[in-house]
Amino acid sequence: MSDEADPPVPRRVLPTIVVAQLAGTSLWFAVNGVLPDLQRAVALPATALGTLTSAVQLGFIAGTLAFALLTIADRHSPRLVFLLCALAGVTANALGIPFAHDYAVLVLLRFATGFFLAGIYPVGMKIAAAWYTRGLGAVLGLLIGALVLGTAMPHGLRALGADWPWQRVMLTVSLIAVIGGVALYLLVPDSPHLPRAARIKPAALAVIWRDPKVRASAFGYFGHMWELYAVWALLPLIVATRIGPQSVSAAAFWIIAAGSIGCAVGGRLALKLGSARVAALQLAASGACCLLAPLALTAPLPLFWAWLAVWGVTVVGDSPQFSSLTALNAPRDVVGSVLTFVNSIGFAITIVSIQIFAAAATSVPLDKLLPWLSIGPILGLYALRPLLRAG
Repeated sequence: MSDEADPPVPRRVLPTIVVAQLAGTSLWFAVNGVLPDLQRAVALPATALGTLTSAVQLGFIAGTLAFALLTIADRHSPRLVFLLCALAGVTANALGIPFAHDYAVLVLLRFATGFFLAGIYPVGMKIAAAWYTRGLGAVLGLLIGALVLGTAMPHGLRALGADWPWQRVMLTVSLIAVIGGVALYLLVPDSPHLPRAARIKPAALAVIWRDPKVRASAFGYFGHMWELYAVWALLPLIVATRIGPQSVSAAAFWIIAAGSIGCAVGGRLALKLGSARVAALQLAASGACCLLAPLALTAPLPLFWAWLAVWGVTVVGDSPQFSSLTALNAPRDVVGSVLTFVNSIGFAITIVSIQIFAAAATSVPLDKLLPWLSIGPILGLYALRPLLRAG
């Protein structure tokens, strides 16, 4: 890949960006990984899962729009922006330890963490796109796979340190994110082909609706987002129906992390089948997992784990393909604005679905609740039809 770029890309660039993305995005679910311990320690309300997760999502939306409107990553070195946002996100995450007893402050800190994640995940994408002008689809698959692993990491740390206090898990996540930010800043120079983004154009909102191809990929992505973060948030509750609490974090880590396989393999398959077909296949598979929940939850244990493994792989594996489709089909003069708005609307949808399903999970049995997640994949597949017909 690197030998096709001009000038040659240093070999360390891509691995460093991937590792830095993984480390930085570990802040995303830092509280989710220790939430049972945190609830016992400071008596958080039963609705804390939905509220704290949604706060991060809302912060990410606000940060994405703010960074785009102010063209922060164009006016300053993107690697410096990445580093400063990693440090700021770490600070917001670490402050959650002394302020855990104050629920309102904890919610605000999770919002701030999400805000600064907008300077990590999208900016890391921008840095990679500047270095890899060719083969970007495969690179994006690796970076979104890194996001998936970063999301899973707090659960993995909780599993490794089963006897750790929750404070140590959160501090370890913070340390990992600092290392990622510093590594990217020191080891990845600014690309000589760093693109400058055009200012956000409100007219791009109309493009999302009026352009048939953009509408198809955007609404397919919206259906995907209805399901994705709600599944990740509910996953500890799902696995806890079949195993003891001491093993829940390890299971949640491996199932979420399996999504990185879906991203990487999906990127390869898209070269042969096309992004629309790969996105549709994965969206259909994850939607089927939603509908199969009533049977899978009580199935023999090997089938239960196979169901969750397939769900973990496919629930996020279509994400890089939706991004590629939207970027490909949007008019060149508004592609950046279209992607910004589509991502922001998608994450706004996650707030709605997380709130609905996390609140319902406190009183509705999972076998009756989880099939309703299929609404997103079903509507997403319906929206994708024009791109599938076009081949």
